[in-house]
Amino acid sequence: MMMQRRSFLMAAGVALLPLPGVAADGPPSPPRPPKRPKRIVQLGRTRIDYYAWLRDPNWARVSRDTSQMDPEIRAHLDAENRYADGMLAPTVGIQGDIVAAMQALTGAEQAAPPVPDGPWDYYTYVRAGQDHKVYARRPRGGGAEQVLLDGQERAKGHAYFRVTEAEHSPDHRLFMWAEDVEGGDRHRICVRDLETGAVSTTPNADAYGWHGVAFSPDSQYVFWIWRDPLSRPVKVFRRPARGGDDVLVYTEPDPALFMGLSRTASNSHVVIHILGPDVDEVRLIPAADPLAEPMLVEPRQPGLHYRVQEWAGDLIILTDADGALDGKLMRASLTQPVRAHWRDWVPHRPGCHILETLSFRDHFVRLQRVEGRLEIVVTGRDGRENTLSFDEAAYAITLAPVQEPDGAILRLIYESPRTPRQWLDYDMASGTRRIVQQQAAGKSFDPARYEVRRLMVPASDGEQVPLTVLMRKGVKLDGSSPLLLYAYGSYGVPSEAEFSVPALALVDRGWIYAIAHVRGGSEKGRRWFLDGRRFKKKNSFTDFIACAEHLIGQGYTVRRRIVAYGLSAGGLLMGGVTNLRPDLWGGVIAQVPFVDMLNTMSDGDHPLVPAFRPDWGDPLADPQAYDYIASISPYENVRDAVYPPVLATAGIRDDRVSYWEAGKWVVTLRDHNKGPSPILFHVDMEAGHQAGAGLTDQFKQMALFWAFAEQSLIWSKGLK
Repeated sequence: MMMQRRSFLMAAGVALLPLPGVAADGPPSPPRPPKRPKRIVQLGRTRIDYYAWLRDPNWARVSRDTSQMDPEIRAHLDAENRYADGMLAPTVGIQGDIVAAMQALTGAEQAAPPVPDGPWDYYTYVRAGQDHKVYARRPRGGGAEQVLLDGQERAKGHAYFRVTEAEHSPDHRLFMWAEDVEGGDRHRICVRDLETGAVSTTPNADAYGWHGVAFSPDSQYVFWIWRDPLSRPVKVFRRPARGGDDVLVYTEPDPALFMGLSRTASNSHVVIHILGPDVDEVRLIPAADPLAEPMLVEPRQPGLHYRVQEWAGDLIILTDADGALDGKLMRASLTQPVRAHWRDWVPHRPGCHILETLSFRDHFVRLQRVEGRLEIVVTGRDGRENTLSFDEAAYAITLAPVQEPDGAILRLIYESPRTPRQWLDYDMASGTRRIVQQQAAGKSFDPARYEVRRLMVPASDGEQVPLTVLMRKGVKLDGSSPLLLYAYGSYGVPSEAEFSVPALALVDRGWIYAIAHVRGGSEKGRRWFLDGRRFKKKNSFTDFIACAEHLIGQGYTVRRRIVAYGLSAGGLLMGGVTNLRPDLWGGVIAQVPFVDMLNTMSDGDHPLVPAFRPDWGDPLADPQAYDYIASISPYENVRDAVYPPVLATAGIRDDRVSYWEAGKWVVTLRDHNKGPSPILFHVDMEAGHQAGAGLTDQFKQMALFWAFAEQSLIWSKGLK
């Protein structure tokens, strides 16, 4: 039941510039900002925050207009950037080599295969040498291309540009997208009339872009979500699809909840999904009456999760009701959708985690994970089931986002760390499958050169932690290889074993790349998430350390030749393991890291804090939560130690994990570091939480990380 959380759990891009103020006769000195003790008394507990002043007091304005930042804070961030650039100046050539290697592995063609829908084939591609997608279609069976959206052209004149949602209308006459031109995840909604070419746009840039827009099934209206000044998705509006006045459809009063918009796969309803870590509520707007008041399916109840599809005239409910921890499927009448009328259909099976569902006219599809392995189950109207599984040691499966609901072909995307994406068509009537297209790879790529392993690592309490390893075939396990260990481990979001050009480029440089599937994710079902959450969060840290020690014990690497990498909530993990075991790591990469946990969770105005108190606890009201968070928060637990080299990044417009979290953590690490390792902080002065949207920007960022990883092993030689 964790897949829905991807909608709001969505890294700062870094570009090396000339180095003003860097001495030519030696390395630069790190910034040493002043300590200004701020005494914080909370629930009878007192703490001192020496660097609280790094948070700009006018942050809400600064996030929209960085020119309004406090000059002293801006000067400090500029100094941090100069220091990071200066220390990493020797790696500029390496970064260029890594970018070139990624480009060579990528190949020239980035297009996904066309997706048939009605009279058209829809597809996207990136032109050679460009960064942004072209969205296009051609008549089914052949004909001239029609460009629906040229992202490269649309991005002109913007320092930042990202399209987060794009879809055609059910009647194929309109094309809609959500675009962010500021970097702060505030979007404007654009609709193009495909007959006239005219584009209508929401009058402001405060739309919620991630699952925040949907056409009505009759194509006459657009539903969209508005974000308040604290970036919380609060209201659903409806507007005529070709432009007109907005009409308020729904207001969510609870700041702890998020919202998403979609249509059922059968186009029977618009779905307003209200969700939080421990609750779901669904409201439906019927296709026959898009102006109708949304119909409530089941009122929100703490601890009850559910999502819906429509199939064969019934509402199909994926839920954890009645103790179905890993999910079960129930059916209900569309005229009586409340829980009292739900009836069991596919029973709960412990260890079989149902992740996602999709309906077709004659078939119903579910994606599930059984003992950590993904599989597809297709049910026909006669009740017969067919299961589709795969044989590699580790892999990922995705249901393609656009399907033809009246057809019998299921489009899947399959990949593994050594297998480029394959678009597969599975004939649900005959049970046959075929590869429609495989992601193009450069001439230098040969999957036979790589090996993927899935290891099971005993944790400190006896749990078995999955670990995915990608390496060159034939690598000797004599401890000589450098190793990068990645993990996320929060919110039930799994770290899937996907094909990654950056990972392959690193492996080609002699590294081993590993993913630790620690508790806090959902790789072993919902229990795996719950056992790495709230008062059990430290399990994520100890699982990661256990994976590192296992890799050392099995000869994959040695101590101080492991670089740890995590982002966002995975950055909390990086901070935790850096404090617990600074002696293990040769370097740490913390991308937009959530490391000022106690202060952030004590900030009731933060847009995410009310929503995620069930995950972390409420240190404003619960003494137990305060004490536990205080015991694991990276910022509060920095101690005198020999720390490894660290690179932390942030985006100045980030309203999820704000720049001062990493900034405060970095200067505190420097204060307590008893070794010579540099602690670096780089702030992207344009971006928010997301990386640069273009492929080139993404490659540059990953090249920076990999170059830092190699340099960090040089810096950490000789550390105890």
